[in-house]
Amino acid sequence: MTAPEMGARPEPQSFERVLSSMCTEPIPEARDAAMRFLATNPGDPETYPGVAELEREVVEMLGTLVDLPDPKGYVTTGGTEANIQAVRAARNLANTDDPNVVGPASVHFSFQKAADILDVDLRLAPVGGDYRADVDAVTELVDGDTVLVVGVAGTTEYGRVDPIPALADVAHDADARFHVDAAWGGFVLPFTDEAWNFGDAAIDTMTIDPHKMGQAAIPAGGLLTTDESVLDALAVDTPYLETAGQASLTGTRSGAGVASAHAALTEQWPDGYRENYERGMTLATWLANAMQTRGYDVVEPHHPIVAIDLPAAIFEALTDEGWRLSRTAAGEVRVVMMPHVTREMLEAFLSDLDRQSR
Repeated sequence: MTAPEMGARPEPQSFERVLSSMCTEPIPEARDAAMRFLATNPGDPETYPGVAELEREVVEMLGTLVDLPDPKGYVTTGGTEANIQAVRAARNLANTDDPNVVGPASVHFSFQKAADILDVDLRLAPVGGDYRADVDAVTELVDGDTVLVVGVAGTTEYGRVDPIPALADVAHDADARFHVDAAWGGFVLPFTDEAWNFGDAAIDTMTIDPHKMGQAAIPAGGLLTTDESVLDALAVDTPYLETAGQASLTGTRSGAGVASAHAALTEQWPDGYRENYERGMTLATWLANAMQTRGYDVVEPHHPIVAIDLPAAIFEALTDEGWRLSRTAAGEVRVVMMPHVTREMLEAFLSDLDRQSR
């Protein structure tokens, strides 16, 4: 590395033209809390009791969001870790030498990582025309070696909510555990009439990420469960720490995520998050109508995500103009109405799109 490179001061990504990310700017209180607790380690709670207490409070707060009165769990690095841990716990608690996990094709790619790391067979069923899990298709893939059935509450591509109660029944009829991935949807769905949480179905574990719509600083995810045995199934001995065991996937964890999640939840639940959801839905509906008026095919937004069938040449031109966009597996451009997305941003996006379409 040369001297000028050593002296250069890197600048963070601006969110000014970020439209497809499920990350957003943390609120100021969450940013400040992250800085204050940056060097603490909730992975060693006896040495760092202050951040350990904050983590317990965050788990309680997240339990309120998902209608779980006595939640167990911990603050993860994000949805990927939480999903891997849910698969790992289900595998460890099951009585089979050939475990498999079953879910819809719309599950997050972290389940592919989990299957690879944990040597578990991942079976994915096709989704229906409504982009949600097909319960019958999932049922056909379940057998006596199924350790976990997965449903998604707020899919990454379309924001759809799978039929969670029906999938829970499929899981438990097969003596398997049931996991819900609500990494993005967990801070959106409390303000809807969707059936998705612990109060709606017999859910064993859930993923929920404060660093997405929760507006905490990265990394701040969450793994929640009804049963202490899930955490016991994940725990390993830690003989050289003050704490006897550790259930998290990572060892040393910065307290930044824990403290930031605590601050974000304290400041924003419930009114701030309700406002984010309502504002996001207003923008999603407005953008969907604007794109349809221009002759583009749009997947109807049920929640604050809009998927648009945009020609490749226009997509590339818009990315060349600095718009940060990504596509679904089917090729649509997805626009996620995160809290940093404004009407003015979308109007600028449409202005550039109109110019490129001429």
